[in-house]
Amino acid sequence: MMRFNRALAPAKVLSFDLDDTLYNNHPIIKAALQAQQDYLLTLPGWQEQGNNFWLDCRRTVIARDPALVHDVTQIRKQALTYAVSKIGLEQHHADNAYQRFAEARSKITVSDEVLALLESLKRKYRLIAITNGNVDVSKFNLKDQFELVLMAGPDGKSKPHRDLFDHAAERLGVANQEIIHIGDSLDTDVQGANNAGCRSIWLNNQGIQYAYKGLPCCEIDDIMALTQLG
Repeated sequence: MMRFNRALAPAKVLSFDLDDTLYNNHPIIKAALQAQQDYLLTLPGWQEQGNNFWLDCRRTVIARDPALVHDVTQIRKQALTYAVSKIGLEQHHADNAYQRFAEARSKITVSDEVLALLESLKRKYRLIAITNGNVDVSKFNLKDQFELVLMAGPDGKSKPHRDLFDHAAERLGVANQEIIHIGDSLDTDVQGANNAGCRSIWLNNQGIQYAYKGLPCCEIDDIMALTQLG
């Protein structure tokens, strides 16, 4: 069911958030963090640093370069580099730890039902993805589903900044208002799309209290409701 706050104007492009929109990302992130931690725990001196060591390293690199907040990959890589150097170990340990994380991060299988939905929507719209995350869609079965994938960091500031939406419109040769962005977060997806003058559909499936008080054009509680756009 789609609940409308205002009419959706005709659009040419559907933009999708990835994590927790097209698949449940919670167990994936948990597994990826565990894979990183399992490697780090094998390093001499790591356990002696205490439970807060990793978070302290993250805070340190962000404090040194606040622009990192827009790039979750660089935060992790730089925090790992800082952490291993702090305990006197070589860079390859940071690289290995990140690789363990990245491999587990993309062990995703999107349901056949969602894939069929995307294929159906392609008949009417151009499909793209705009994400604040760092999942590599080429590594699982979302490969080749999108004309364009834009990631915070390499492609611009993270949502809710308008950068990624503006870049998408420019790359595709469409007006911002011809893009409908679908995502699970009011704070990043809906606010970002609204900031950029795009249309927005909120997938309200996380049970989270968001800070943003603006309204999406439309609200759904199941991604399959988008069949109504076909």
